[in-house]
Amino acid sequence: MTLICTGDDDTVVAIGANMVSTRRRKMENMSRVTTSFVLLGVVEMERFRYLYSTIAVFVYIITMFICCLIVFVVWTEETLHEPMYIFISNLVFNGMFGSSTFLPKLVIDLLFGFRTITFSGCLVQSFFLHSFAAVEVFTFTVMAHDRYLAVGQPLRYPILMTNSRALKLITVNWVTAFIVVFIPVTMTAYLPLCGENLNNVFCENMSLIKLACGDASVNNIFGAVEAFLIDISCLLVIIYCYIRTFIICLRISKEACQKAIRTLVTHLLAFSTFMIASFFILLRYRINSGSISLAAHVLITIIGLMTPITVNPIIYGIRTEALKIKILQKFRKMKGQNLGKSF
Repeated sequence: MTLICTGDDDTVVAIGANMVSTRRRKMENMSRVTTSFVLLGVVEMERFRYLYSTIAVFVYIITMFICCLIVFVVWTEETLHEPMYIFISNLVFNGMFGSSTFLPKLVIDLLFGFRTITFSGCLVQSFFLHSFAAVEVFTFTVMAHDRYLAVGQPLRYPILMTNSRALKLITVNWVTAFIVVFIPVTMTAYLPLCGENLNNVFCENMSLIKLACGDASVNNIFGAVEAFLIDISCLLVIIYCYIRTFIICLRISKEACQKAIRTLVTHLLAFSTFMIASFFILLRYRINSGSISLAAHVLITIIGLMTPITVNPIIYGIRTEALKIKILQKFRKMKGQNLGKSF
């Protein structure tokens, strides 16, 4: 290659120095941000950190208590050892899992003034948060299929959906969720990242991809296609099962129809809550970061994530009659034992 210079030697040296400096700055940026990230959402909340941390602790304790109570009642009451209650128990357990992935860390960050998270910690938190969402979708899909079998084929239902088969389906749900989330998170781990600021209070995959230095189209396309296929396929199964169940309800006796419709409405309320919350979280990614404030971004994300986690156990605890009765019996029994000890 021949280099033709029309200026003096000082100009050539200056151009070369600028090129080296630019390349060095790019390399420094690429290496610097792989160590840790700044959670701007935590910085935004620091002004009222004691108020926010108190609210977070209160919500976390109440959520964990209600979820643990439902799981305990289903586990100990033999009359509730049925597929539907096993699936409900798995759903609220997943809520415990989801809230535990970020709420305890958020409280610690607010109380002790921590603003950063390591790259490895960010990937782990992202993996668990997306796994929670995937398990939620898969569980709603299985529950819709379960109700369709229970209403549509009541005589064969004890054979088609046994407790052991329900546990196998739950295991498949969790394993599948971990696999489908592990792939995009691993792809993100190999991306060169040039930024260090995350507009959130926790880490998730999309925010990390936005910090990529170079072309991240492969990650974006793979993540979009995978999410689209999973969400659409699950949504189609859920819609089909609920429509078929509703049509069958119109043909059966009034008493059986009312019972089936009540269960159906309960599932639809929980599923609709999750879908609306997911919509608001996805909307956040589509909104230009400069068009709304950081506080609005944080508020949308936290409400979107926490709504199904806190609402699901309340919906199933109140609307599921057999479960509600057993929970109240547990409370009366505990109250009676405490009164007996006091005398």
